[in-house]
Amino acid sequence: MLFRSFLAAISIAFNLLSSSVAHKDPNYNASQLVESQTVESPYPYDFPVLQNGSLADSGWFPMPLCHGFRLEEATIDQLQRELSSGRLTSVQLALCYLQRVYQADGYIRAIMEINPDFLEIAQALDRERAKGRVRGPLHGIPFLVKDNIGTKDKMETTAGSWMLLGSVIPRDAHVVHLLRESGALLMGHATLSEWADMRSNLYSEGYSARGDQCRSPYNLTTNPGGSSSGSAAAVAANLITFALGTETDGSVINPAERNALVGIKPTVGLTSRAGVIPESHNQDTVGCLARTVRDATYCLDGIYGQDPRDNFTLVQQAPAGGFAQFLANKEALKGAVFGLPWLSFWQLAPQNQQDQLVELVDLIESAGATIVNGTELPHWQTIISPNFWNWDYGTTRGYSNESEYTYVKTDFYNDITKYLTELNNTVIRSLEDIVQYNIDNVGSEGGIPNIHPAFQSGQDGFNASLATGGIMDETYWQALSFCHRTTREEGIDAALYNNGTQLTALLVPPDVGQTYQIAAQAGYPMITLPAGVSSETGMPFGLALMGTAWSERTLVRYASAIEDLQASSGTKYKRTAPLWLDYRSKNIPVNNV
Repeated sequence: MLFRSFLAAISIAFNLLSSSVAHKDPNYNASQLVESQTVESPYPYDFPVLQNGSLADSGWFPMPLCHGFRLEEATIDQLQRELSSGRLTSVQLALCYLQRVYQADGYIRAIMEINPDFLEIAQALDRERAKGRVRGPLHGIPFLVKDNIGTKDKMETTAGSWMLLGSVIPRDAHVVHLLRESGALLMGHATLSEWADMRSNLYSEGYSARGDQCRSPYNLTTNPGGSSSGSAAAVAANLITFALGTETDGSVINPAERNALVGIKPTVGLTSRAGVIPESHNQDTVGCLARTVRDATYCLDGIYGQDPRDNFTLVQQAPAGGFAQFLANKEALKGAVFGLPWLSFWQLAPQNQQDQLVELVDLIESAGATIVNGTELPHWQTIISPNFWNWDYGTTRGYSNESEYTYVKTDFYNDITKYLTELNNTVIRSLEDIVQYNIDNVGSEGGIPNIHPAFQSGQDGFNASLATGGIMDETYWQALSFCHRTTREEGIDAALYNNGTQLTALLVPPDVGQTYQIAAQAGYPMITLPAGVSSETGMPFGLALMGTAWSERTLVRYASAIEDLQASSGTKYKRTAPLWLDYRSKNIPVNNV
């Protein structure tokens, strides 16, 4: 699929050329054409240079200049300056990113499919700019969407599964429609953990039958974070400017922090889920992954808003004029009061992470913020697993009526059935059909345990959902009520109202999965920032801000202030470039370290 799309893209690029060299030059030598097709200097851009010594396991994937411009790590504002000056066009920018995809994506498998129309769209956006129409900060800026976010074009929307190949969706997902209106350039779909991790509970993060194993450019043997794995890996490796991901429980925050990115997971209802392959209407949300807070905020401004096809959005509390107006510098930290829920979350982080993150927290304090330790969630000893992320922790304790998984698996049965009814050109109409397809195609889809290395537990998640029959019984409602109460008013809100002292936000270590799990159950927002790197694995980890419902403006303000402090202070605790460790490895499953 990716190769077919590349061929289409190159065909369009060829048609954009006014004429061939042969037609221009009557003295053109045919042997020159033959010689021009060979690469005599393959290093360092076409093939990674083989390292040795202490760097033997590292890759080197330097990014060539884009018509004289350093595209690697470029921000949206920098790109807009180049586009506005005429030094760069959106067509040229898109082709430079395509060149980067050719260079690096064969190693990390972050791209599911390239939009065969992207050059024609870029050309149209360039024409608009030439006529003086610039739609906003995203005009002409390339982006990707996770493969469970619908695009009503020539691309497939499959959640990474072969069974939905060829199905036709009724319309763009609302968030995609909004980004098209903003002038953003849809380059393609990103890979993901198949079915956004709903299908299996023991699996290889980032793997899908259609997309293969996505890998982090920081360490290709290791869990890349998920389920928005390709969205994160693509942005981290500079294959794209920004990307959309989805989250039910950690699927934006986790891959963002494990790839040294900014991830914004909005309040449930701030961004529409219409047109997105669902998991749970109680927790699903669409978020943004980018290399800076400003870029992620531009993305958020492009996708939030009310949508009559998603009732949750009709009660949203969003500022007029968007969230970019709240971006700030380090001066904003003066007077801010941040809480550290140490027993709730921090004590669960590895010591090396604690040490690095505490140094960053000390830096924040030195910039004028007040840090209050011990701002715990009142029920932390009951609702937070002491060992690892566990979305069925209530059942683990013996109380299925206090478990997130109780209502998520029921929601999935109903929500996926509703989604499938709107598809055309498919025989997949129910969860029963999904389960049977995975059994019938066990070699590629691993529908039976211990057959496929990426799906060790088979499709136990689907089977658990199937067993509910979609019945929202008393246990369902008790579980939903318990999780909402203990993570909202008696959870994050109580921690923020620290015995009468109102905190600005909670600072938490998001590599501890229980952090984003609590925010997911509450439906509350989080923003993660790059903060450090593991000395053992080379994998990044973040520092996250957690707030109450609809507090994105506050989180954007202080996340951007912390980011500015990181940039201006010279601290090493910030985004760093990927090392491409073990870049030739193809292990499945990936290592969960």
